[in-house]
Amino acid sequence: MTGDNYSPGASTPRTPPPASAADRAHALLHERILDGTLPGGTLISEGQIADELGVSRTPVREAFLRLQAEGWMDLFPKRGALVRPVQPGEIAEVVEARQVIESAAVAKVVRHGDDAARLAAHLREVVAAQDRAAAAGDLAAFARADVDFHQGIVDAGDNSILREVYRTLRDRQHRMTARSVRARDGQLQAIVAQHTALAALIADQDAAGFAEALGAHMNDIHRDLLR
Repeated sequence: MTGDNYSPGASTPRTPPPASAADRAHALLHERILDGTLPGGTLISEGQIADELGVSRTPVREAFLRLQAEGWMDLFPKRGALVRPVQPGEIAEVVEARQVIESAAVAKVVRHGDDAARLAAHLREVVAAQDRAAAAGDLAAFARADVDFHQGIVDAGDNSILREVYRTLRDRQHRMTARSVRARDGQLQAIVAQHTALAALIADQDAAGFAEALGAHMNDIHRDLLR
């Protein structure tokens, strides 16, 4: 007789297989490109990464090819891989797209006071995390929290199509922010203050004020990249 908890066909959850060497190389390089450790214009070789990870050059070559296909690198035979710089035109387009999508999300959220209050509370938590990262001088954590702040706004809009479009901008946004926070003194504090003001406008259900403040925020933070 079987026990009460037995169910035919039930299987024990499997542990995901470990990441391959190519996956690990891709993840490492992708993260370094986004967080600014590998800025645009940097030339790296397969041998450098292979030695760092303790793997052969073959998986590193696979990672390079993936990153080239994704638009992050250009490969040069016998020389290595060049990290593609962020182009000014690309930056302006990403900023414009983000303004449209986030403003639309907030316009929808603020129709209901409870939804606006919940979103504002969530954003204040993210801002607190950013403030802690700024105090610790952790620029990578600060940039990740910045992405989370703006992604939270889009998610609250509950529009699957706009969320998917915004998802395609996420890595570009992360890279832009990681570069912008290093642009000048006082940048981290300015972002924290502006995010705090944006959360307050959502709590006040002021969609028009939010759209105006969001545009000013993005143009101020990324102004060195937009020149």
